[in-house]
Amino acid sequence: MQNKYKNNNMKQFPIALVISSFFLYTPIRAQFDPSKIFQQDFYKFKGDPYRSASGKPGPHYWQNQADYQVKASFDTTTLQLKGDVHIHYSNNSPDPLDELWLQLDQNNTLTNSRANRMHDPNVPADPTTGYQITQVRLKQGSDWETIPYLVDDTRMQIRLANRPVKAGDKIELDIQYTYVLQASGGGGRSGYLATKNGRIFEFSYWYPRMCVYDDYYGWNTLPFIGSGEMYLDYSHVDYSVTVPANLVVVGAGELINGQDILSQPVRNRLTQARQSDKTVPIRSAADLTRGVTQATKGEVTWHFQMQNTRDVAWAMSTAFLWDAAKINLPEGKTALAQSVYPLESTQDSLAWGRSTEMIKASIEHYSKKWFPFPYTTATSVAGPVGGMEFPGLAFNHWQAKPYIMYLLASHEIGHTWFPMIVGSDERRYPFMDEGFNTFLNVLAQEEFNDGEFAPKRDGEYAPGGGNPADEIIQVIATSGEANTLMTRPDAMDRKYVHPLAYFKSAFGLTLLRDVILGPDKFDYAFRQYIHHWAFKHPRPEDFFRSMENGAGEDLSWFWCGWYYHNWQLDQAISSVNYTDNESTKGIDITVANQQQMVMPILVEVNETNGKIHQFTVPVEVWQQGATTTFHVPTTSEVTAVTIDPQHRVPDVDRTNNVWKPKR
Repeated sequence: MQNKYKNNNMKQFPIALVISSFFLYTPIRAQFDPSKIFQQDFYKFKGDPYRSASGKPGPHYWQNQADYQVKASFDTTTLQLKGDVHIHYSNNSPDPLDELWLQLDQNNTLTNSRANRMHDPNVPADPTTGYQITQVRLKQGSDWETIPYLVDDTRMQIRLANRPVKAGDKIELDIQYTYVLQASGGGGRSGYLATKNGRIFEFSYWYPRMCVYDDYYGWNTLPFIGSGEMYLDYSHVDYSVTVPANLVVVGAGELINGQDILSQPVRNRLTQARQSDKTVPIRSAADLTRGVTQATKGEVTWHFQMQNTRDVAWAMSTAFLWDAAKINLPEGKTALAQSVYPLESTQDSLAWGRSTEMIKASIEHYSKKWFPFPYTTATSVAGPVGGMEFPGLAFNHWQAKPYIMYLLASHEIGHTWFPMIVGSDERRYPFMDEGFNTFLNVLAQEEFNDGEFAPKRDGEYAPGGGNPADEIIQVIATSGEANTLMTRPDAMDRKYVHPLAYFKSAFGLTLLRDVILGPDKFDYAFRQYIHHWAFKHPRPEDFFRSMENGAGEDLSWFWCGWYYHNWQLDQAISSVNYTDNESTKGIDITVANQQQMVMPILVEVNETNGKIHQFTVPVEVWQQGATTTFHVPTTSEVTAVTIDPQHRVPDVDRTNNVWKPKR
């Protein structure tokens, strides 16, 4: 979103302000070396029982599981959340675990957190921020015992004192904790906002969560510094929040005690919404003086459950308006789309009244084209967080106008597919969620309401209103080899995270689909990748191999040049000659590759007789050297030869892409 929609620690959605700061440059010609990009043995990992060389999970693929039962309460006066998380952890790995590691991402708010000390190493500690752990108990066998632990920044370690969790064993943990909700907490991904009718509270990273133990790194304990987001196992999460009775609460997953706590009018409207393709008001402006629960005073416990999820988040307010509609899913299944937002979000040119419509349409598109939405409810929450995703739930900025509202709605709920269904490691490889999701958004935007907000390629990919293939040139040229798509986000210069992880990654998939493979081959392979890795943990190599096997093409040159490097592309017409100097015998065109990146050659030839030749020279011609010559069977004089006339590939110098005869 625009900068006002994000704080300094948040990801930003479009990248207009970032790209506009890039300087113009003059490309420096590089000596093309085919062996650097067409590598004989690109893949160093040859496949094993856990991950197949075909890009699929192997026959002995495994992942651990942590199921959570969380009971929490929140004091709206002191802003203190008090919680008790009970964790059932299953060691499905072949390894004994000598210790357990947990994520305490809320500790990013500590004044002396690692993230803050990177900029101010002498900052004093503030004990009022971050988690306050009051008790940790372990059940390993039949008895509970209080156990020592070590908190290190945003991680907790529990050492098992020569009693490892053996392969196949299960243990239980119980952790009691509190923390004070900050105005911008959890790395800017939670917080609160004052409105006319009460505060909006948004809760994320709100309970200790198990780190992932996998077959690549063992324990994944990278600290939460701010740019890298989640990497979590799949879980069943059962959570209850006890809050004052006058609040509206929404959460990821399904409210399972709605019949017990919601008023009859609210239950009736929700029933109507579950059967309606049009948005149904659940709590309108006229209802703001009334609560939505049966209780009118005291406290109410809202009980949610979510299956097969990486995480849950929730929000609450007395100020929420609430509306909902039915989501139509494949095989006749349905789910519920809902939005909550303050009255201020409906005023002037703001578009929250269309949020549910947009979420519904986006989920229906993604479900039909890629993979069915797996949850019962999808929720969009208006509040202070400008755009943050969780499984089946998104925090979006309360001041969004129509175009931005659609970008938020389609993008943040689109993260349900990447990385919530396809569970990649956001802390290391943000291009696998931000970029893949942004690519999905492009196709959804073309379809929504007959392209009301399309084309997204001009709105998001090319924020200056130009062509995305031309604008990506600035990103590639200025980010350099120190900041590639394979660089973890916390190791990147911050100004390049979004141009690379969102823009370059998404445009790379567009190149694959529109230029290199074609829609049919790409869509099949990409869909196969999603289905193979749904609710599992793929790595970049798994994606690369899966796409190659699904499409039947060696794409190692593309992964090498586009993902591992920021190599540039410059295809130049060297010469155009009539065969045997006779215009009726055709022409011979010589093209040079003047940079290290390669692409197929997209060619258009115009004749004086009106005939136009359009064709593609396969990328394999560059395996043999820096120049290639091909014949075109023209029968009259040629008026022009053009490489990439529609600007579909990121050629850094288009002045050498056109040949015309001298007059």
